[in-house]
Amino acid sequence: MAGSLVLYWYMRLLSLCRPRAARVVAAFLPLLTACTTWQRVGENPAASPEQQLTQLFNPAALYTKMGRFVSTDQLFYVGSIAFVPGRGDSTLAVVGLSLSNREFAFQRDGTGYTAKYRVEYQLTHPGAPTILLTRDEAIRVASFQETLRTDESILLQQETLVAPGEYQLTVRVRDIGNTQIGTANQKVVAPRFAPGSVTAPILAYEVRGRGSRNDSLNIVLNSRGSVAFGGDTLLVYLEGIGFKGRTSVPLEVRDERDTVIFRTNVVFDGVREIESQAVRIAPDSAPLGQLEIVVGSGAAVQRNSAVVSFSQNWVVTNFDDLVSLLRFFGQDRRLDAMRRAKAGDRVSLWREFYRATDPNLQTPENEALDRYFGLVSLANQRFPGEGVPGWRTDRGEVFVSLGEPDEVLDQGLQQQGRYVRWTYNDLRLAMVFQDVTGFGRFRLTPSSRSDFDRVRVRLQAQAPPTGN
Repeated sequence: MAGSLVLYWYMRLLSLCRPRAARVVAAFLPLLTACTTWQRVGENPAASPEQQLTQLFNPAALYTKMGRFVSTDQLFYVGSIAFVPGRGDSTLAVVGLSLSNREFAFQRDGTGYTAKYRVEYQLTHPGAPTILLTRDEAIRVASFQETLRTDESILLQQETLVAPGEYQLTVRVRDIGNTQIGTANQKVVAPRFAPGSVTAPILAYEVRGRGSRNDSLNIVLNSRGSVAFGGDTLLVYLEGIGFKGRTSVPLEVRDERDTVIFRTNVVFDGVREIESQAVRIAPDSAPLGQLEIVVGSGAAVQRNSAVVSFSQNWVVTNFDDLVSLLRFFGQDRRLDAMRRAKAGDRVSLWREFYRATDPNLQTPENEALDRYFGLVSLANQRFPGEGVPGWRTDRGEVFVSLGEPDEVLDQGLQQQGRYVRWTYNDLRLAMVFQDVTGFGRFRLTPSSRSDFDRVRVRLQAQAPPTGN
């Protein structure tokens, strides 16, 4: 069975202040059925800051819960598989992978940089020959800055025809530059599409509808199912198979509390072998958190999941917790405004904050926020055991605010407890943390707290303007 690997250099501008190429999807859909909006019904129960931190720095758990397959080795990616009717009685499987440039080892290549990798797709079914598809590919970028991108900068897709049935899917991505491998496994079921049936909801960035089983499916999968808060639209693609007359199929979107936040009917006219329909859902008041898209009813129901978050790089789905996590970032005036804002004003304030703090508007990510959350993650690893997350300790606060100290001196156990001294040479700042109790709970001494607060205020006042 023939398979083709499609590499999409689909430069998604995921930041909430930039238009996205995915917004032109409607122009490619000759059979577009609905373009509507959702409204929030109720509020999601707030997660604790500790739960948010777990999700923030371990998005694999969230994507696994959503039904995606996630690599378990050194090279991280998220994948999904979609099924539509294929030629004859076959089923067309489309496997999508979502990766970032930063996962690969780039080498200087002339005026730019290149990373090479190999992708292997394996589908096994008892009693049938194994389907194995392998391709070598390369990523070429113009600048070193692009090699560090942490957003969804690479979308890979593989199509192949399969017989209906259950399969074990294994995907391996091997970085040829440093031999790192990412491997993911998932049991999947290729359905048999009988007349009068509908595919499961497929999340996509772009798609061109088709009219028969023999037509090609031109689609760019949204493998993560991610939707940016206040910026994206959610595109849901469906195919109806062999309807004999006009048929209405219900579609619902539900939030994490199983509350219906959007409902419509998708209508198939019954005039073609395959009818392609799509629904674009543009959030007015985005329901942060995981969403479930439900198509059909009873035994014929089909489902898929999506997630509305503030960014794909750091998965936070509660506004109040996001503001809390940014407490050491600076920009206190903007954070206070977001903290006090009414629900209807939060989208615009978040857009303004994201743009104002972005040091490089030419890239899709906000490097300042990425660096900040990276320091938060390191602080949690380095300063555990004080009864609060590491970034909330005094050492964590200083580390997240000022970065790595130039010198660390552990003065050991003294008469009044244990002391640790941190020095920042360029700031002409030396601070002492004291563990009075002997249980490893270090606190800034009063004079050090005063010195630290004074330096932090000075740095915030000297910070140059960023986004314009």
